[in-house]
Order: sequence, then structure tokens, then C-alpha cells
Amino acid sequence: MIVGVLGAQLSSYAIWTAQTRTSQLEQIDELSNNVAFSVASTVRFFRSLPYEYRHIVLDQLRNMGGTRFFVSINDHRIPVLDIGDGPAKALVVDNFQRVLASELGIRDALVEFSRPEDLRLLNNEVLLRDLPPRWGHYSLLLDPLEPPILVVQLKLESNAWLYVATLLPVPDLFNDDGWLSEERLFAALIVLLTVIGLSLLGIRSVTRPLARLARAARQLGDDLDTPPLPERGPRETLDTTQAFNRMQQRIRQQVEERERLFSAISHDLKTPITRMRLRAEMLDDEGQRERFCAALDELDLLVKGALASVKGLDLHENIERIDPRRMLDDLAEELRLQDAEVSIEGRVAPLAVKPLAFKRCLGNLLENAVFYGRRAEVILSDEARKLTITIRDRGPGIPEAQRQRVFEPFVRLEPSRSRHTGGSGLGLGIARHIVRAHGGELGLANHPDGGLVVTLEFPRQ
Repeated sequence: MIVGVLGAQLSSYAIWTAQTRTSQLEQIDELSNNVAFSVASTVRFFRSLPYEYRHIVLDQLRNMGGTRFFVSINDHRIPVLDIGDGPAKALVVDNFQRVLASELGIRDALVEFSRPEDLRLLNNEVLLRDLPPRWGHYSLLLDPLEPPILVVQLKLESNAWLYVATLLPVPDLFNDDGWLSEERLFAALIVLLTVIGLSLLGIRSVTRPLARLARAARQLGDDLDTPPLPERGPRETLDTTQAFNRMQQRIRQQVEERERLFSAISHDLKTPITRMRLRAEMLDDEGQRERFCAALDELDLLVKGALASVKGLDLHENIERIDPRRMLDDLAEELRLQDAEVSIEGRVAPLAVKPLAFKRCLGNLLENAVFYGRRAEVILSDEARKLTITIRDRGPGIPEAQRQRVFEPFVRLEPSRSRHTGGSGLGLGIARHIVRAHGGELGLANHPDGGLVVTLEFPRQ
């Protein structure tokens, strides 16, 4: 936008300057032609006068005043400090020489320009400003403009030079400031700042709904129950906001439908499992009865795991600021009552999380570390942008090829992670879902000295 505005401004100035200069040259051409013919008439008049009458006429002209020309006859050429350059001066000089040559046959006339303060007159070369007021020369002085004075000198006889000084009423005849003056630069800067300021206000009003939409999209991953966005703004933003609200509503409905489905299936399975258990107890064959009851126990464990999975992924609770170290100390104390060994290092600032979900995530990971790795070592690390929790056990670890598979539901690695040892294989999947719902990430790695290292990163935003 800045390049576009500056380009438009500079282009318009260049075009305007070219047009103005062309118009000025046309005006100078017409005026210089008229003045040249007037000077030719003056020269013709003085040529026709007898020598002894020329000074009498000159004295009368000076005493009358108000004339457009200052005319004098000198016995030598008065030196003139010639100024100016460019097409305007060349045009004036060419017009005067052409008119004097065609009207009078004079081809050696001197056409020059002088500043008023440097202009010298008469035989004694007196300065213009030193002449007496009654001589009527003040038509050549236009303070404070001080335009250049046109001086034409031509030889009448061997010892007589006709001297004619006049003004061309053209402003800025020799203005060489160029097309990009300081005034135009200042005007361009004002226009640029105005356009950019108004554009920023407009762009901000247009992009504010987009920023609100981006913020809502980030919050959607943490909480599906956030209120819908206000549907206002430009047409495109309005359509996008309406589509986002419909998407959020559909996701919420699908999650609720999934929860109802799991709950209904789990509830409906409990009744036939209970009936089958009662009938199994009535079997006469003790071996068959034990195998049947073991199968029912495993089926019941799967049903409870499904319910636990739904409960673990249900994050409908408010965000609160909690102390992660205190929550870890409470979980460690509960595990120590079961003869588990847990050590915790480091202290961190409070973190904004959903407390029950956060506790369930840490509890699952600590239980896994204690159950499969004999002990859990927890290290807390706090930074400006994120909180890192590292949990290491002393178990066999997980092969790299299996690290993504263990997050799938009901997946347990053999032989050390068989269902016969307890659990349903849902803990890691629930833990990673909770961490990601808080905008963080959970990673697995094997320690060089043995054992599994679980790294949890929670953003501070």
C-alpha cells in the first residue's frame, strides 16, 4: 500500500509538472514574441530620429515614468552578468533574434538576463537601484519577487549602442527546483500518512473478527463448551463465523453422542454379564466354572475400561490455577501408602488447567511408572513460555517402533504388560488426550541408563 500510494503521488507530480512546464513554455513563447516586436518598434523609432534628438526623447521618457522599457543610448556595450539556463531562456533568445532579424535585419543583437541588484545602466554603468526615482525605472523592480530582467543591446552606429531593459511577466521563469520540490515532498508525506492511517483503521476493523475467530479456534481444542462467536462483521467474516459456530455445535453433538453411546453400551452389557456370572456359578464342572468366570472377569474389565476412557476424555470442567508440585506430592503420598517409591524435584509457578483431568493424567503416568518400572522419578522445570514435567521409571522401556501404538485403546505390550497383571491399556491414551486438550504435548523416550522417560509440556498461555 505504501509503494502504491507513493507511486501514485510521484507519478501525478511528474505528469503535472510536465503539463505545467509545457503550458509555461507556450506562455513564454507568446509573451516573448510580443515583447520582441515592441522592442523592434522601439529600435525602429530611435533609428529614425536624428542623432541630436535622441537624448531629448530619452529625457522626456524618463521624466514621464510608467513605461514598460528602460531605454538608453550608450557609447559602449554595458557588460551584463548573464543568468539563467534551460529551454525557457533559449526560447526567449531565439524569438528575439528571429524577430529582430526579420523586422530590422539585425542579427548581432545581444539578448541577456540579469538580476535586478546586478543590473548596470548608462555609460557610467550605474546600478539600477541607484537611479533617481523620477526616471521611472521602478517598473523593473517587483520586490520581493525580483524576477530576472531582460536586456537587449544592439549597435546603432559605430559609437552608439541602444540599451533596452524590460520584464517578462512570467512567474518562476528560471525555476530549476525540479518536479519534486520540498513542498511537494511534504504534501506527499501528509497524504501518505493520512491514507496509511485510515487504511490501518479499516484493516483493523476488518481483521478484528478474524483475530477473534483464531482465538476461538485455539480455545475450541481446550473447551467445546465455549460460547459461540458473535456473528457480525463483513460478509466474508460473517460467513466464516457462522460456519465455525455450526462446526463447533456439530463437534459438541458428536462428542455427546459418543459419550451416550459408550455409557449405554457399558450399562447394557452389565446386565447380561451379571446373569452369565450367576449361571456360571451353577456349573457343576469346577474347571469349566473357573474358566468361564475368568472370561467374564476379563469382559467386565473391558467394560469398565470403556467407561474409564469416556470419563477420562470428558473435560467438562472449569479452568483453575493449581500448584503442580502440591498435586504431585498428594499423588506421591497416596502411592507411598501402597509401598511405592516416588521422588519429586523442582518447584514451579501455578498453572491454569482443569484440575480433575490434570490429576487423572499425572495419576495414570505415576501409576504406570511405579507398576512397570518399580519407582518414579519426577523433575519439574519451569520456563517463561512452558512448564515441563519429566517422569522416569526403572523398567524395561518401550521399543521405538511401539511408542505410538501404546497410545491406542486397549493396547498393552507383552510380556511385561499383559492384561493378567491388571489394567486395560487406556492410561497412556487418556493422559496424552488430556495433555493435548491443554495445548501441550506428551512424548516417550528410553533413558540411556534404562527405563522409560515420559515428558509432558504445558504452555503458559
